[in-house]
Amino acid sequence: MSAVPPNPAVQTVRLTVSQAVVRFLQAQFSERDGVRRPFFGGVFGIFGHGNVAGVGQALLEAEEGALGDGWMPPARVPYMTGRNEQAMVHAAVGYARQQDRLQTLAVTASVGPGSTNMLTGAALATINRIPVLLLPSDVFATRVASPVLQELEQPYGYDVSVNDAFRPLSKFFDRVWRPEQLSSALLGAMRVLTDPAETGAATICLPEDLQAEAWDFPVELFRERTWRIARPVPEQVAIEEAAALIRTAKAPLLVAGGGVVYSQATEALKTFVEATGIPVGQSQAGKGAIRYDHPLSLGAVGSTGTTAANEIAAGADVVIGVGTRYSDFTTSSRTAFQNPDVKFVNVNVAAIDAVKHAGVAVQADAKVALEALTAELAGFTTSDAHRERAARLNREWDEVVESFFHSGIGERTGLLAQAEVIGAVDEVAEDRDVVVCAAGSLPGDLHCMWRSRDPKQYHVEYGYSCMGYEIPGGIGVAMAAPDRDVFITVGDGSYLMMPTELVTAVQEGVKVIVVLLQNHGFASIGALSEQHGSQRYGTKYRRRTPEGRLEGDKLPVDLAANAESLGVRTVRVDTRKELVEALQEAKASSESTVVHVETDLYSAAPDGGGWWDVPVSEVSHLESTRTARAWYEERKARQRPLL
Repeated sequence: MSAVPPNPAVQTVRLTVSQAVVRFLQAQFSERDGVRRPFFGGVFGIFGHGNVAGVGQALLEAEEGALGDGWMPPARVPYMTGRNEQAMVHAAVGYARQQDRLQTLAVTASVGPGSTNMLTGAALATINRIPVLLLPSDVFATRVASPVLQELEQPYGYDVSVNDAFRPLSKFFDRVWRPEQLSSALLGAMRVLTDPAETGAATICLPEDLQAEAWDFPVELFRERTWRIARPVPEQVAIEEAAALIRTAKAPLLVAGGGVVYSQATEALKTFVEATGIPVGQSQAGKGAIRYDHPLSLGAVGSTGTTAANEIAAGADVVIGVGTRYSDFTTSSRTAFQNPDVKFVNVNVAAIDAVKHAGVAVQADAKVALEALTAELAGFTTSDAHRERAARLNREWDEVVESFFHSGIGERTGLLAQAEVIGAVDEVAEDRDVVVCAAGSLPGDLHCMWRSRDPKQYHVEYGYSCMGYEIPGGIGVAMAAPDRDVFITVGDGSYLMMPTELVTAVQEGVKVIVVLLQNHGFASIGALSEQHGSQRYGTKYRRRTPEGRLEGDKLPVDLAANAESLGVRTVRVDTRKELVEALQEAKASSESTVVHVETDLYSAAPDGGGWWDVPVSEVSHLESTRTARAWYEERKARQRPLL
């Protein structure tokens, strides 16, 4: 055995670098509000020559119990095989997000393309501020065999590898050239992974020869270590300044972002809005921060928002952003807030977001700050008219949603509208179930129409809006929450990006319900193209015509057969009634199910009045483009120069 148990007189243990990494992962815990939990729930990996005999060997040894030698318990970080390296990172993100960033997964990949396949996942994790540990293999540290298979040689520097591409995508990056450097790299990664303000992808590159090299590591590195997830407390002066501004408001609005959910501040938010009468709009990450039917809930705000939220936003004199980074979709590309005297209060754990829009910055944990603001604002409340307006607008929007959920388009045309499919999922899903999505037209439709009843029910990745996230991300959610049913809503475009992780779901016995909408094209980009004068060019899945254009017959692609071939129970439905029945059967089943439904490519969601800045060609020979440009300039004129 390579690992020798230390005695009291010996303060080191001889391990390979890979064995040391695995031991370290086993010993890391997180704690918040007195609840302690293992930080790493497992390791996803695909092995190649860069890591099979390094990290792969160490994971095998841990699984065999060889690393549980009397002073260290056997492995509690199980190994799971993925099918695509990018997908493994997506699964880790889904897992960590479902756990409110208090737990995550590690991901290992082989040298070269295996590692660079993780780049998109790294960007997604960092943009969404979700902790994920990436362990890409790297070129030989000794250079004794260089150039090795899959190594990129650069004439200006032999210390450069393709893994340098992770640097701008990671919140922490290190390459361990010597075993002595591993301790600081691991601790540095954990510092970032457990920092709510700075978290994201943490990347530690492991040269393939170094992975197998042994060294006498300090025993202290492998002792159980608990990382406290901080709740930064706001400065009293900041709370007083924010409260003073809020007290001047006649028509305030609170924008709830993902920070409210990750901080588990939903009850604090509810207490705050009920005490003050300030209505709430929600970003994509913040949807679910307050129940859809609460009288002060306005639903989604921004480009894909509701008429309720966007109408209040347009006249708001004070906007309180809690845990939001004010993305272009949340602010309707800075056209949402039209009051010429609008002021901002920004509650955020990250300084970069707390200072946006020249707002009063309250840099703090969302839960702690909301509690402090509630106390400071004792006695303040908005007018009855403001409360009643919010409640009325909420009811009116819900009636619109109901009409779209039960439009009857499918009965009249033979193809269900996308809104009807969402309505069926909404009908079948229980309060604690989770709906997962990421890209295409579904995120916008879900944002404005989904009726969130639980803070963790809505899981749409919209920081990077990455096609292909849905299935692996949903698997990660299901791994983190086995007591909830997970509905993965995905269009044919995103499905074709990454269906292979269905095999992982079967392998791991993870149950997911995939609602696969087949509309033979890109619904979202097609509509965007048409609106912006490009006539849906290149947005349909069609055969090429004799003239050379992609406008022929539909492709003979059978996605249901594809899903079935991957080992997943598959059901085809045509009507809304069949869809509801299939979803109910899927919930009752213990295995994963794909429900395939043909939908109308041209069906639309209700218009909430938001806008998204997508530039239109300034000059064109096409009349459609010239018309779209005039429309674009009209909307562009409404943009506010918010700092």
